[in-house]
Amino acid sequence: MKTTKIEWTDKTWNPITGCTKKSAGCAHCYAEVMARRLRAMRLDKYKNGFLLALHEDDLDEPLQWKKPHNIFVCSMSDIFHEEVPFEFIDKIMNTIRKTPQHRYQILTKRAERMAEYFDTRIIPQNVWLGVTVECKATRNRIDHLRKLNASIKFLSCEPLIEDLDDLNLMGIDWVIVGGESGPKARPMLLDWVVNIKQQVEQQGAAFFFKQWGTWGSDGIKRNKHANGKLLMGEVIQQMPAKKGRVKI
Repeated sequence: MKTTKIEWTDKTWNPITGCTKKSAGCAHCYAEVMARRLRAMRLDKYKNGFLLALHEDDLDEPLQWKKPHNIFVCSMSDIFHEEVPFEFIDKIMNTIRKTPQHRYQILTKRAERMAEYFDTRIIPQNVWLGVTVECKATRNRIDHLRKLNASIKFLSCEPLIEDLDDLNLMGIDWVIVGGESGPKARPMLLDWVVNIKQQVEQQGAAFFFKQWGTWGSDGIKRNKHANGKLLMGEVIQQMPAKKGRVKI
């Protein structure tokens, strides 16, 4: 089993590894740094570092996990990367359908390709679909997600690198917010987070504040663990309410 420190999930599954940069949030990609570290440790799966790779041998991995889990799919890649054939994504979905005890969280920066894929396919009931919205220029991803008939639809505003201004969260169930980590991390301001939180509450979604990252709420750069995850004095890590499939 692939345990993880990502607080909004409990397992990761990586039948695809490697990626290419898509938008501003990719500048200091944690997965790229991790892939290079794993290559240095001589893990065969990462022998090519962060070059895109498909791993047929890992497709059946969740079949061995009998206990229900929240599983982040392709935490080390993007399942809807332009070079991933739809036929391979079909194989991933087949495994998902065979394991209804799990909830699969799929997050992408390639919302258009995700919409194209599901235009001719049914979304499994145990799939949560999400898009990354880290800056105003990527808010259009929400519109592609909104049209999809997933049981849970969510946004990851991480790393949040600017104020997102007004958001249309119609049809969105869950919003995750977090700051960037690492030596080159960009600051996240308290006002940006509060703006999202207020809109999420007003529009009826669940709000999950993951962490401040390298820059604290006071604007001081320090270890991300020292900055912690308190937002205005409290931990706010809501999960989306369970619901049936939305009719559209």
